[in-house]
Amino acid sequence: MNTQQTIDKLNWIKVCTMAEEYRKQTRDPEISSLSFDERFGLLVDSEWVARQNKRLANLVRKAGMKYNCAIEEIIYSPDRNVDRNTMMQLSTCSWILDGLNVIITGATGTGKTFIGCALGNAACRNNYRVLFVRLPRLLTDLAIARGDGSYNRLMKELKKVKLLILDDWGINNFDPVAGRDILEVIEDRNQTNSTVILSQLSIADWHSLFSDPIVADAVMDRLIHGSHIIELIADDSMRKFKYKNQSLRGSVNNFL
Repeated sequence: MNTQQTIDKLNWIKVCTMAEEYRKQTRDPEISSLSFDERFGLLVDSEWVARQNKRLANLVRKAGMKYNCAIEEIIYSPDRNVDRNTMMQLSTCSWILDGLNVIITGATGTGKTFIGCALGNAACRNNYRVLFVRLPRLLTDLAIARGDGSYNRLMKELKKVKLLILDDWGINNFDPVAGRDILEVIEDRNQTNSTVILSQLSIADWHSLFSDPIVADAVMDRLIHGSHIIELIADDSMRKFKYKNQSLRGSVNNFL
């Protein structure tokens, strides 16, 4: 069997990166100094890395996160109330394995969504299925699903998500139907899958969002118990900082 036949067969069984790596090996005179096991190891490694990268890209794409960012990019200025050690601990995703939640509160522009997306990307890197969604949009989708008969299917899909990131929690009050929908979503995930809540309101103000105090008690008990809570503080809006940096990058790019 000649080299091209081997490459064709590797492509046919869909190990295309391995096929390309094998092609490169046949053209590299120094590769002969390696043992068979070493050469074969390089082939396997190339295919494994390619598949891992593809899986990560798919997880991130399906998550629909607003920002493609990492824990390492978080700004730890003294006035933000973000602890580096806490974030490094969260980046391990052990809290997801334990079915715990993260609650991040703070005024508009303090970086809640950025940190939430950084946690989501960390979860994707650990091969967890993630979904980022604005809570108002989710409630609208659930209302539509109830009308067209797909409500139970949508709830089952939400239950399968290992990490659900809910942005804009509390920008609107919750009517009785919305309150019950939130309770169903949170109950399905309680102690099995994790949820990140991003809210402009402090936790003390959440109870008043619900029209039914019994539902409010149930939701808050399930969300807050054992959660990691981060209360962001900033004198200057992180959004302004971001715009400033974008402006600087744009001016530099004009000269490239």
